[in-house]
Amino acid sequence: MNKILVLAGIVLLAACGGKDEKAAGADAPQPILGKSTHSDSFNLAFGKMLDTYFQLKDQFIAENDTLIAAKTVALITDVAGTAGEFGELNTDSAVASTARTYAVSISSELKAVLAENDREERRKSFQVVSEQIYDLIRTVRYDRAVVYHQYCPMAFNDAGAFWLSNSSDIRNPYLPKKMLICGEVKDSIDFRKF
Repeated sequence: MNKILVLAGIVLLAACGGKDEKAAGADAPQPILGKSTHSDSFNLAFGKMLDTYFQLKDQFIAENDTLIAAKTVALITDVAGTAGEFGELNTDSAVASTARTYAVSISSELKAVLAENDREERRKSFQVVSEQIYDLIRTVRYDRAVVYHQYCPMAFNDAGAFWLSNSSDIRNPYLPKKMLICGEVKDSIDFRKF
C-alpha cells in the first residue's frame, strides 16, 4: 500500500512539473523599451485589457465569485475599448480583420462567464478566453510586455488547460486549492524591441 502511495505521489509531481523554478532572467532588470510599432492609445488600451484579464485570473485563484463577475464585466468593456483601437491595424487588413474577430469572440465568451453560475463552467469559458487573448496578442504583435502562456495538465479532470500570466511564476486558476503551483510555462510572447 505504501508503495502505491509513493508511486502516486511521484506521478503527481511529474505531471505538475515538480518544481517551482523561475524562467531564466525573469528577475533581471527590464531594459528600457524601444519605440513601439503601435500608437500610445493602442498600447494603453491593450495594456489595460491585459491588466484586467490578469485581475480576472487572480479572482479565479481567490475563488471570489462576486469579483469574478465584476472583473468579467470590466474585461468586456476593456476588450471593446481595445477593439476601438484596431483601426490603426488597417495597414494590414488581414491582421485588422482577425483582431476584430478575436475581440467579438472574446466578448461573447466573457458573456458566457457571466451567464454561468457554476464556477467550474466559468473556468471552462475562462480557458477559451485565455486562448483567444493569446492568439490576439500574437496577431497584433503587442510589444509592451512579456506575456507567459502557462499550462496545467491536471485541469478539468486531466484534460489540461492554458492561461496567461504577466509572471513566469505558476499560480493555477483552475486548481487553486489543490494544486496552486501545478503547471508550466509553455510559451512566452515577447515582441518588445530594445
